[in-house]
Amino acid sequence: MRLTILGGGGFRVPLVHRALLDDPAGSVSEVTLYDTDPRRAAVIASVLARQAERRTGGGRPSPVRVRVADSLDEALRGTDFVFSAIRVGGTAGRVADERIPLDAGVLGQETVGAGGVLYGLRTVPVALHVAERVAALAPDAWVVNFTNPAGIVTEAMSQVLGERVIGICDSPVGLVRRAARAAGADPDRVTYDYTGLNHLGWLRSLTAEDGTDLLGALLRDAEALTSFEEGKLFGADWLRALGSIPNEYLHYYYFRRETLASVQNAAQTRGEFLDRQQGGFFEAASGASPEEAYALWERTRLEREETYMADSREATGGWQRDTCDLEGGGYDQVALAVMRAIAGDRHARLILNVRNGTTVPQLAPEAIIETVCEVDAHGARPLPCAPLREDQLGLMLQLKAVELATVEAAEFKDRDAALRAMALHPLVDSPAVAARILERAATL
Repeated sequence: MRLTILGGGGFRVPLVHRALLDDPAGSVSEVTLYDTDPRRAAVIASVLARQAERRTGGGRPSPVRVRVADSLDEALRGTDFVFSAIRVGGTAGRVADERIPLDAGVLGQETVGAGGVLYGLRTVPVALHVAERVAALAPDAWVVNFTNPAGIVTEAMSQVLGERVIGICDSPVGLVRRAARAAGADPDRVTYDYTGLNHLGWLRSLTAEDGTDLLGALLRDAEALTSFEEGKLFGADWLRALGSIPNEYLHYYYFRRETLASVQNAAQTRGEFLDRQQGGFFEAASGASPEEAYALWERTRLEREETYMADSREATGGWQRDTCDLEGGGYDQVALAVMRAIAGDRHARLILNVRNGTTVPQLAPEAIIETVCEVDAHGARPLPCAPLREDQLGLMLQLKAVELATVEAAEFKDRDAALRAMALHPLVDSPAVAARILERAATL
C-alpha cells in the first residue's frame, strides 16, 4: 500500500515513519514525501534513512521504501492514502499569526482565536487545491488531514472530497488516556463520550468495562484529578463545576485573561520559539550525516514536546510536563489507526473530525465536528452522543460560525466574511480590533 505525506519536510514526519516501521502488519510498503521546500524534504529523508537503519539493525533493507517526489501531482498519482500535514507560510507565517493579534491586545495562538483565523485564511485555498488534485489523480484515496487549524481545513476539503477526508488531532486521545490512567483503568478498555469541534471539545463520560462510572469518581478525587495535565491546567474545582474534562485548548477560553497575560509577558511566542528551533535544526542538519541529523532531530523533538503549551502551564503555576503527559498516543498513531481500520476493514473506535450527520442536531449534517467514530472499510461514522449542555453547545455554535466564515472568506476572497470570522470569535469580540488585525495581516 502506498502512502503520500504532503508537508513531507515537516519536523514530525519521522514520528509517522517510526510508527510504520513498528507496524507488525507492514501495511505500508512505500512512503512518498512531497514538500514545497526541497531542502527540508531532503533533511527529513536523511533522518528517515537513519531511523530505518536503527530499527532494522542496518543488516537488512527497510520494510518501508521512502522516496521524495518533485511535484504535487507526482506525489498523488495512484496513491492509496494521503496524510496532509502542510504549513502554508512556514513557521514565519505562524510568527505573524501570533504576533499581530498580540500587538492588538488579544490572544495570539496558532489555531485558537485571531491567529487560527489568520492561519485558516492563508491555508484554505491551498487545501482546496490539494483536494481537487486528489480528486483528479487519486479519486479512491483517503485523505487524513493533520493540517491546522484542522477543523477549518477539514471543513474546506470536505467540500471537494466529502467523507473521504478525515481530520485528526492527538489532543482528545491523549486526554482520554491520561484520564483513564488517573482513574486507575486501562486506557484500552474504557468507553467514553467526547464531543465538540477541533480544539474545542469535552470528555463527558468515561466508563469501565463493567459499567462503572470512572469520570464521576475521578471528578470527586482531587488528588487523582490533578495528577495529570488537564487537571493541573483547569484545577479540580473548575472541573467539578463543569462536570466534564475539557480539551486542553479550552484553557484559552476559560482562563483567557490569565493566558493572555502569560503570553504577553513571555520573551517570545510559541511560533517564535519554533521558528528559531526548527530553523536551527534544518540549518545544522542540512550538512550533517544521517546519524548526526537523526540525533539532532531527537534532541530537538524532546525540547519541543516538553515546552508544549508552556504559556498555559505558566498561567497555572509554571509546572513541568510529566512523562505520562508526553505519552498521549501521538497524532501519528491516530493517523495510522485510521489507515489500518479502513485498509484492513478492522473496526476501530477513534475520536476524529468528520461530518456531523445527526450527532449534534443543532448543526448541519455536513458540518465538521470532533467526536467518537466507528471506523472500518467504509470510512468513519460518528456515533450518537448525549445532548450537549447549553454552555458547550453555545461555544460550538459560535465557533462553527467562525469556521464557516473563514472558509467562505478564503475561498471567495470575501472581506466581509473575513471580518465576520475574526470579530465573532469569542477571543477577539471586537469588530474594530478584528479590522485592525486583518489590515495588518494584509500588508505582509
